[in-house]
Amino acid sequence: MGPVRFLTLLAAGLLSVATAAPAFAAPVVAATPATSRAEIAYPAQVRRLQDLNFGYLSVTTAGTAVMDPNTDALTTTGGVVAWGGFPYAALFEAVSPRKGVVIVRLPRNPITLTRVGGTETMTVSNWTISGGGNSRNVAAQEAFSFAIGGTLTVNANQAEGAYQGTFDVEVQYP
Repeated sequence: MGPVRFLTLLAAGLLSVATAAPAFAAPVVAATPATSRAEIAYPAQVRRLQDLNFGYLSVTTAGTAVMDPNTDALTTTGGVVAWGGFPYAALFEAVSPRKGVVIVRLPRNPITLTRVGGTETMTVSNWTISGGGNSRNVAAQEAFSFAIGGTLTVNANQAEGAYQGTFDVEVQYP
């Protein structure tokens, strides 16, 4: 009888603990409606109308060729001489989906032009934009244009040939 009595008391003790636990009341929650919102905006459309072209250059010593995006005028320094071709600034057209101020982002770093069929290089840096500033106040869905110029650094004894490179222009709108 001893072992049976012990089991009975133990079971009664567990039952007592289980029923003696205090019951917690659920907290009162007040519901407030909230709204969720999302806005979809199409990106500004940017189209390249013409590439940046420094024309034909002759070089005796190191120098630069600078394209002015406001006038398409090419100036040279050092031993670089412009001798023909049709130099002009890069020209872009963009359309913003919204009215407001857009910002045209020029390359931050120089880009490399590589000789077609070779490994020789030159760099373009000191990017400039027509109108003097990177921001434009534009109307929604109306095209606006801008030109990009820069400075081509030509090395002494630069290898003869055509040189190419690419650069990115971004249009950011509000």
